[in-house]
Amino acid sequence: MTRLTVSDTRLIADGVRRIRLVGDVRSYVPGSHIEVVRGSRRHAYSLTGDGFRPEHYEISVRLGSGDSRWMHRLAPGDVVETDGPRSGFAPVQTARHHLLVAAGIGVTPILSHVRAARLWQRSVEVHHVSRNAVHAEDLPGAHLTRSRAEFWRGLDLADQPLGTHLYVCGPVPFTDEVLARARAAGWPRTRIHTERFGVLPAPGEPFTAHLRRTGATVPVGAGETLLEALESAGVEVAHRCRRGVCGECVTPFTAGEPLHRDLYLSEPETATSIAPCVSRARGPLELDL
Repeated sequence: MTRLTVSDTRLIADGVRRIRLVGDVRSYVPGSHIEVVRGSRRHAYSLTGDGFRPEHYEISVRLGSGDSRWMHRLAPGDVVETDGPRSGFAPVQTARHHLLVAAGIGVTPILSHVRAARLWQRSVEVHHVSRNAVHAEDLPGAHLTRSRAEFWRGLDLADQPLGTHLYVCGPVPFTDEVLARARAAGWPRTRIHTERFGVLPAPGEPFTAHLRRTGATVPVGAGETLLEALESAGVEVAHRCRRGVCGECVTPFTAGEPLHRDLYLSEPETATSIAPCVSRARGPLELDL
């Protein structure tokens, strides 16, 4: 944990506030995020700087519900607890060209990539669709649009230089559409990189989790997560984000039919592991616990 102080905060677009934090900051990989910790809650926010020897951290927070309202009320002098930086969305150093695609507040890690690319003179192309044009002034030369239809008229995934890597950040439906079109255009998976927004745990049918090592059986109600049920039963599972993003709670399973809802596990990993903070099961599930 690192305690950082708010040095500046200002509204930069409709519903979006930029917050600058100072203190014990360090260099980070472009595309990194920090987690702001408030009690038992953690929320990840992308850092928008280039990451090289920063004097401060900057994040942009879209006003929604819950902790985003608290973040918008922060004022200079306030102290927040943070964890990180961490990154699962770094630029590929060997890429000959970087195609950066964002929707809405998903532009924040993309902005970090752009600023690093300018610093290190990398080849980039940016496409951003946003109704409030957030960070438009920080993206000179980018393809900025306000509607999905206009966005797709300006982005040709089939005509990109050899050696291009694609980076996508935005809401899940937007990201899924970009990925589907990229695959249809013949992009290999190794050249596609995503940073997805966290998902909220969704209710589902009740099921049971059998713990292989202890022999215990834990019922999971329709309105609770597998992680919550395990905690209520006194089973300790390491966790952090509770939104299916960080991978901290990933647990092996040995039998059953999981309903994967996380944004962390790769397709091969889903055959043997589950993220209990958001994922459920269709019928009994056996965990390696």
